Amino acid sequence: MSKLTFIDGNDVRLLRSGKEFFPELLAAIHSAQQEIYLETYIFTADPTANQVRDALKAAACRGVTVRVVIDWLGSGRAAAETLVADLCAAGVAARCFNPWFRRGLARTHRKILVADRAVALLGGLNIIDDLVSDDGWDLPLPFPRWDFAVSLRGPLVHHVFHEVDAQWRRTGKLNLRARFALMRDLHQEAKVARTRLSLAALLVRDNLRNRSTIQKAYLQALGQAKRRAILVTPYFAPGRKFRRALTAAASRGVQVTLLVGVGQFALQDAVAQSYYPRLLRQGVRIVEYHKTQLHAKVAIVDDDWATVGSSNFDALSLFLNHEANIVIQDAEFTAELEAELSQGIEDGSVVQEADFSSLPWTRKLWNGFAFLVYRNLMRIMTSGHYG
Repeated sequence: MSKLTFIDGNDVRLLRSGKEFFPELLAAIHSAQQEIYLETYIFTADPTANQVRDALKAAACRGVTVRVVIDWLGSGRAAAETLVADLCAAGVAARCFNPWFRRGLARTHRKILVADRAVALLGGLNIIDDLVSDDGWDLPLPFPRWDFAVSLRGPLVHHVFHEVDAQWRRTGKLNLRARFALMRDLHQEAKVARTRLSLAALLVRDNLRNRSTIQKAYLQALGQAKRRAILVTPYFAPGRKFRRALTAAASRGVQVTLLVGVGQFALQDAVAQSYYPRLLRQGVRIVEYHKTQLHAKVAIVDDDWATVGSSNFDALSLFLNHEANIVIQDAEFTAELEAELSQGIEDGSVVQEADFSSLPWTRKLWNGFAFLVYRNLMRIMTSGHYG
């Protein structure tokens, strides 16, 4: 599916971090009468996550069909297996995604809930408390993790459901014939959707039909940008095409702002900063966010294009993992998200070109070394797709 699949008539609401996301998530689970699908990268065992776990169990107890997919690596092998066993014992159908890398290196990095095919939640938030770091160290954060999701009602929910249902079936025991049939059904779903136009589009990335769908959406939006683009990511390490799209937009006079999370992983920071000098020279404004952990994967372009989802701007998200974003063409929603991003930029530190031209040689050497290690490793992991 190489095109955006726009569907009209959707009610899309922005959810700001866990304060707004978890009440919506729990309300959807508590009110479900027929079925719940939940897919997540991280599902921890803190008090917030335990509320979600208990709500899923209670739903299964009252007769709701509950299906949960948890990434085996993202949640930690032992913790993921323990949680799946606990959920299954309570009547929840739960599975780990790609245990022991039996189906290659890809992980499911998607964060999606669909309840009764009537409401969907999609974005960047894992099932983990906002005030605890998500890197395995469980360190307290100074402020709630900065992240976004959307609550979706309307016809696009039907397509979100088909994606999570397909993922559920893929994690089970499907023979080759059944897998081809599943691909055919999803392809037909996309064909039907393209006959309608308008407000919101679901974008998924996998390693079969949709290898570059999310990146192409960004490239198209940047290529058509006329006035401004604000892109937010915790991990910045895209391939050449993405970087060229940023600088090409800036060279046309588009105000391109890149808001990057820093301070979580030293190697990741060094890789991101290895790109800074060229981006800055070509007119891209870069802001580093230090207030708390930045986990948002969002962007706005001009006045009526916005995206919220799970995809970072790095090799793993753009070329390997399973991801899900929603694109919204709506001026009111874009303005609402812009206000949040403007506050994030205000909370960050603008990077000056002079800051990097005057770096000590040891720091430049470290950034260059990190870039070479990352690029070569990602080329291997993505079978040469990362450039």
